[in-house]
Amino acid sequence: MSQPLPRRLLAEYVGSAFLAALVIGSGIAAQRLSPGDVGLELFENAAATGAGLFAIILMFGPVSGGHFNPVVSFLDASFGGMRWREATAYAPAQIAGCVTGAIVANAMFAQALVTISTKHRASSAHVFAEVVATLGLMLVIFSLTRTKRGATAPAAVGAYIGAAYFFTSSTSFANPAISVGRMFSNTFAGIAPASVPGYVGAQIVGGFAAIALLRALYPDVTAAEAAEVVLPHGEAIPDAASGVV
Repeated sequence: MSQPLPRRLLAEYVGSAFLAALVIGSGIAAQRLSPGDVGLELFENAAATGAGLFAIILMFGPVSGGHFNPVVSFLDASFGGMRWREATAYAPAQIAGCVTGAIVANAMFAQALVTISTKHRASSAHVFAEVVATLGLMLVIFSLTRTKRGATAPAAVGAYIGAAYFFTSSTSFANPAISVGRMFSNTFAGIAPASVPGYVGAQIVGGFAAIALLRALYPDVTAAEAAEVVLPHGEAIPDAASGVV
């Protein structure tokens, strides 16, 4: 039985807040622990993010699915795993959660509660990297669900994001909500507001590319399978095949 929508939105909000606090907080800690060694700082940030994401999905996934990412939610809706109005409701909760998490991270490290980042990231290479990063993340999540290996998704998502910190030039944001949230911390993990539209646009393109590739690779993906994303949390939409949501 699907959880009530308000409960799912609360899980997405709190989980997204933990995600942003994890990414930004570990970035601040890495910069303080390893000053001047950017490679080590990035490794520490990536390791903490990958491990923490694993735990956060396990915490909140049984309630809301553990999306914490509007692209995941909209792809889930496109495959019939949730209603479009629910996916639309998830997005603001995810964005608000990431903004809250940024403020929490700033507070934990005695920063000003809100500091707008000045770190510009939106070169053409970075934007292309976000297309690739988002495409890969969606393939990991939905291919595991389609092949009935969804129980491994928390570990796989954490591992992918940790690795993508290094194989993408953008350090793999792959998430519009976290892109917005990271504007509010002028620290190691921040992103300047002017860079965010390019990142979000690239992430949307990556999401559309993932839909096309997933339909080619798994043409018989069902609404029941989509309902298991990222972790099982409810039931599929009975009339999804007819397009009625």
